[in-house]
Amino acid sequence: MKYALLASVLGLAACTTVPAAPPAGDSYRALGTEPFWSVAIEGGQMRFETPEGGFTVPAPAPRPSFNGHRWVTPRLTVDVTHGECSDGMSDRRFADTVLVVADGRELRGCGGDILAPADLADTSWSIVAIDGQPVSGERYQLQFTADRLSGQAGCNRFSGSYGQDGETLNVGPVASTRMACPGPAMDHELRALQVLRGTVRATHPDGDTLELSGNGGSIRLQRSI
Repeated sequence: MKYALLASVLGLAACTTVPAAPPAGDSYRALGTEPFWSVAIEGGQMRFETPEGGFTVPAPAPRPSFNGHRWVTPRLTVDVTHGECSDGMSDRRFADTVLVVADGRELRGCGGDILAPADLADTSWSIVAIDGQPVSGERYQLQFTADRLSGQAGCNRFSGSYGQDGETLNVGPVASTRMACPGPAMDHELRALQVLRGTVRATHPDGDTLELSGNGGSIRLQRSI
């Protein structure tokens, strides 16, 4: 009976999953609002900052905890729990909820990977490349509401309806103003509007990047703050 009980306990222990801590060489970042603070863990150091100042301490090896991991030092503890978190100031969602204790002061916020939005409604983006060609500036942007998109791709303002089904956008007719612009701006616009016709594939290489592809072209965007 004793041996059976011991075997049962050992079997349960073997099946228990301990959340993996990040490798020692990896970096980790967390932030919070009201009040504002940030933590950066990299290069064997932990840097805590607020608008009033900050401090740096050596980073110990992270310890596994329930559904997460912790870095513990006399001045700074960073307690990470895996679970979706909103920073409360933007449309960004993060992979982790974070509790920081800095010189005895408890602060709560988010950390880890930035998650891609569940859908594009109520998001704003800066266009950074059209058909692989880098672009920049205030005239290169795209916004989404629940059923409409609008923006600029170098020159005229445009808008149209759209629907989203997973990674597929079905874009209705897009109307634009008719101003002529010098240089490559008109070419950028023509290429972008060609992509935004009919069926468009929308993917997220990371939480802050959006790739739109269709009709033989592509638009790369970065999330606006």
